[in-house]
Amino acid sequence: MKLLEEDFIRKLDMLSMVSRKVVVGRIKGEQRSRRRGVSSEFAEHRDYSPGDDIRFIDWNIYGRLDRLFLKLFFEEEDLQVSILVDASRSMSYGQPSKFDYARRLAAALGYIAAAGGDRVCISAFSSEATAALDPFRGKRQVWRMFDFLENLQPGGGTCLSAACKAFALRHRRRGFTIVISDFLDEGGYEDALRCFIARNQDVFVLHVLSREELEPQLAGDLKLLDCETTDAAEVSVHAALLKSYRTTVNAFCRNLNDYCGRRGLGYLFAATDTPFEQFVLNYLRRAGLIR
Repeated sequence: MKLLEEDFIRKLDMLSMVSRKVVVGRIKGEQRSRRRGVSSEFAEHRDYSPGDDIRFIDWNIYGRLDRLFLKLFFEEEDLQVSILVDASRSMSYGQPSKFDYARRLAAALGYIAAAGGDRVCISAFSSEATAALDPFRGKRQVWRMFDFLENLQPGGGTCLSAACKAFALRHRRRGFTIVISDFLDEGGYEDALRCFIARNQDVFVLHVLSREELEPQLAGDLKLLDCETTDAAEVSVHAALLKSYRTTVNAFCRNLNDYCGRRGLGYLFAATDTPFEQFVLNYLRRAGLIR
């Protein structure tokens, strides 16, 4: 599949990532750090000390006060953007599938970050395997990300906790972590997200579900099969059962949203029938993930 159209990519060129927490990188980029350095935005003055770089002496103040002061600036540094994509078998459900929607989101966000000079890491996880793309930076390298995402296939069960813990251990540097998943894991999502909270990451959760999961069009006596565990359940679908199901799904989404809110994590729900470009250009901007 083609992840992003050329016209849409040109629109992405006008956007940038927004991290709500201060991060510190190794080279100058687009994200601001509280560390004092050399940049275009003034921070404050301090007294000159022998050995300081005389290029940053404020000669206007010297002319008025006959004292030497050094100009300090905010140092703008790079942001590491890590994107984790759920590639478990449950993500293949729906039309369009949750997995296709998720990897298109990963492609759009990865492109925005790379075009802005940020360091980008992409990883896909399931119980069967974890695939990762070596970190890259710059628009000239985004073809590697597109190729990586286009060749992914969903399979296996969901293993949120193990995947997030392993990723957090490999990527110890502070940064911006985006998790894209349906979060349908029998083990829950709390331990998984706690791995990033403990490392003081700036975390944003993109919760993807299909319209078929939100509003199932089912009726009668059915045998339902879990696509990941192959567990089966025989049910008689009627109006009362569908109403109870919708209440449960809404509660699940609300609880995940509340969990993220209480712990300072960003959260945005994505139904796969939402037009993709509208979701990126409108909803992600309103949520403050991009600008």
